[in-house]
Amino acid sequence: MEELEGKVMIRELVDYFKFEQVTGNEESLNRWVIVPDLNRPGLELAGFFKETETKRIVIMGDKELAFIETLDEETQRQRFRGITDAYTPMIVFSRNREVPEILIEVASEMNFPIFKSDLPSYRLMVDLVSFLDERLAPCDNIHGVLLSVYGKGVLITGESGMGKSEIALELIRRGHVLIADDRVDIAKIHNTLVGKSPELLEGMLEIRGIGIIDVAKMFGASSLLTKDNVDVVIKLEKYNDSKDYARVGIEEDEFTTILEIEVPTIVLPVKEGRSMAVLVESAVTNFALKQAGFNSAKEFEARVLRFIQAENEKNKGAK
Repeated sequence: MEELEGKVMIRELVDYFKFEQVTGNEESLNRWVIVPDLNRPGLELAGFFKETETKRIVIMGDKELAFIETLDEETQRQRFRGITDAYTPMIVFSRNREVPEILIEVASEMNFPIFKSDLPSYRLMVDLVSFLDERLAPCDNIHGVLLSVYGKGVLITGESGMGKSEIALELIRRGHVLIADDRVDIAKIHNTLVGKSPELLEGMLEIRGIGIIDVAKMFGASSLLTKDNVDVVIKLEKYNDSKDYARVGIEEDEFTTILEIEVPTIVLPVKEGRSMAVLVESAVTNFALKQAGFNSAKEFEARVLRFIQAENEKNKGAK
C-alpha cells in the first residue's frame, strides 16, 4: 500500500488491526488520520465541545457506553452528531461492545466509519498510538550510508566520491549489517532517530566500477536490516594537512543536528593508505565505551596529570 506522507489512511488501520466495520462503505475508508493521538469523548458526550480536537480517532469503551445509557434519544442524537463530523477520522469500540443503534443511524446518514475491536481500551489505545507515532513521525532524508556496527546504528556521511559505499562493503564483509546506502530516510520516533532505506534501494549497494550489487544475495540475508536507530554519525572528509584533527580525544565533542536531535559525530579524515573500515570499527568501539562510562582520552589525560605531578614531587625532593 502506498504511504501518504503525514497521513495514515483509515483502510490501512483496518487492514493492520483487523477491525470489524459496523458503519460506512468502502469510500468511507478513504478518510485519513493526521494526528498521532486519540480521544476518549467523555466531555463531548456530556455536551462540552469547546476544546475538542476533532482530528483524533475516537475510542469508546465501557465507561462511555454506561454514560450513553443515561441519555435520552434526542440528546444522544445531538451528541453523536458532534463526534461524527467531517474532521473526525473514525470511531472504534473496544472489547467488541455493541454500537448504540442511534449512533449507527447518525453515522450511516453521514457515511461515517465505525469499527469494533476485540482489544480492551487500554491495549487498543497503546497499540494505535504506537502505530500512528511511527507512521506520522517527522521525517528527513540524508545522503549517506547507515549500518549496524557492533550493535550501534552508524550513519556515514561525506561528499560524493569519499568512498562511503566502499567502506560499507568492507564492513559488511567483516560481518556488520547494512540498512541503507546512498539515501537514508530518517524518522523521529519517541525522541529517537530511526533510519531505513527507501523501498527502491533496499538491499542494494552501489560500488563505482562494479555497479549495483544485491547485498543479501552476495552476503546472505543476515547482512541486512530493514531499519535501525541512528546512534552516531561518522563524517568523512578529505585529509587536510592544515587542519588540526582530534589526536588525543579530549577535544570538544561534535554533534550533527537531525530533526532537532543532536547526534554525536566523529570526523574521520580520508587519506590513501588508511584502512577506513578498521577506523570506523575502532571509532564505534570507542563511542560504545564512552557510553558505558569509560573514556580512553580522559584516562590518558589523568595519566599524564599523574605523571606530571609525580615529576614535580620528584624535583622538589631533589632540591
